[in-house]
Amino acid sequence: MKDLGRQVTYWDTAGAEKTFTHPVDLGWLATVDREARILDYGCGYGRVMAELSRQGFSDVSGVDPSSALIARGRRSHPDLRLAVLESPPSLPCPPTSFDVVLLFAVLTCVPDDGAQRALIAELARVLAPGGLLYISDMVLQDDERTRDRYAAYAQRFRTPYGVFATDDGAVVRHHDTAELHALLPEFDLVEERQTSVVTMNGHPAQAVQLLARKR
Repeated sequence: MKDLGRQVTYWDTAGAEKTFTHPVDLGWLATVDREARILDYGCGYGRVMAELSRQGFSDVSGVDPSSALIARGRRSHPDLRLAVLESPPSLPCPPTSFDVVLLFAVLTCVPDDGAQRALIAELARVLAPGGLLYISDMVLQDDERTRDRYAAYAQRFRTPYGVFATDDGAVVRHHDTAELHALLPEFDLVEERQTSVVTMNGHPAQAVQLLARKR
């Protein structure tokens, strides 16, 4: 299983038409200055960025490896600053460039352990000290069908438990919450909550949201 950290072909084709649903808890951002430098990493078509802009945040930018999703976002939200990320996870910006980074349903699209660690390290690099990382991602599901898929995929491909292929060809990962905590050695956890979401293929599921502050 090569290149699990990117899967750009999927997101430029079938994935480019998906609807993303992870909710933004605006209360978690209540103390953030409306002029704070905010990056939405893996912004897709700009759904979360548009919501933040409507709330008065004036310096919001987004990047995504999928040129098709960025093109969709530019059509839907021509006022937003959206850019294709050419060499993920590397960001073309200096250290401490942002005060807040959002990572919504991105780690689920990066099944490989090493690729996840590299991504979080890059986000830590561009976050200013005291900056916030807001993660929303999928947790392990309890239904029998999904558990069977986890087990079959882990045995066949030697991937972490929780990785599986969707019916339309994406390889995704659901997490034990402890796995997400372990990705954050440079951060202090500020808030955590469970939430219900609808997956990109229209199924109800459980997710977790973490708000962490860079030391």
